[in-house]
Amino acid sequence: MADQTVALKVRTLAERSRRVVDSRWFGVLVFGVIMANAAVLGVETYGGAVERWHTELKALEHVFLAFFTAEILLRAAAHADRPRDFLRDPWNLFDVVVVVLAFLPIARENATVLRLLRLARVLRAARFLPQVRIVITAVGKSLPGTLSFLLVGTLLLYVYAMVGWVFFADDDPEHYGSIGRSGLTLFLLITLDGLGDAVRAGLEISRWTIVYFASFVLLGSFVLVNLLIGVVINSLEEARAMEEEQTNGRHAAAQPAVAPEGDALRERIAAARRALDDLEAGLEADRGSRDGVSAERCRH
Repeated sequence: MADQTVALKVRTLAERSRRVVDSRWFGVLVFGVIMANAAVLGVETYGGAVERWHTELKALEHVFLAFFTAEILLRAAAHADRPRDFLRDPWNLFDVVVVVLAFLPIARENATVLRLLRLARVLRAARFLPQVRIVITAVGKSLPGTLSFLLVGTLLLYVYAMVGWVFFADDDPEHYGSIGRSGLTLFLLITLDGLGDAVRAGLEISRWTIVYFASFVLLGSFVLVNLLIGVVINSLEEARAMEEEQTNGRHAAAQPAVAPEGDALRERIAAARRALDDLEAGLEADRGSRDGVSAERCRH
């Protein structure tokens, strides 16, 4: 009985907290406080403002920290009946880390660490912007494909840098005097920055350099970059699908807390109806037997 009472209290706490956390006004409030925190952090970059409003800015920092602490506690309370779901959400873990680290002595005593933690709070604004969440998730999912792109790009850059060093080191040592200089020059050419100057300088050495630059730009700037764009777009579609599934899952997760109570209530009503039917049938049978006895007495 005690366990059922505790479970009921936990479920009630989770439902009430969930109604607050999932409400629109709560999201707007938290987003507004995050933006206010960002504004205060920007004001503190001006030395005159810090000297003039040092006490007020310090008080605002304590207010922001207290608010974010209360917010994460409220979010944890909304998952009191299913704490594993709270830990599975990476945004919740990020919020907990940012808030908890702010209370540690290493952060309180180190101004640089404290500023970085306060800056990390600004990143929490992405939590309340679905499109930003999708982009961040897409970037994370595109990392495996991006690593493959980097390996292929590095190999291509190295080969062309070595060819450039072999043919242009003597005539243009400033750009191709070593493998490092040659690689840096070609890396800039991938962005098409200074391509015209590089081609003109190459033509002064040999007319065949046009083949070198044209093939590199074709492979590096068009093929590889378009492949990277394709990887990112594919990851973006996957991230959008995941966001929709998570949104539907959050809406569905809010229903089971009410459904069992409704089923239990319907079962109780059905049991009461069956009991009433049995009682009515018993009364009818008893009434029929009494009428039969009375009729027998009258005949005698």
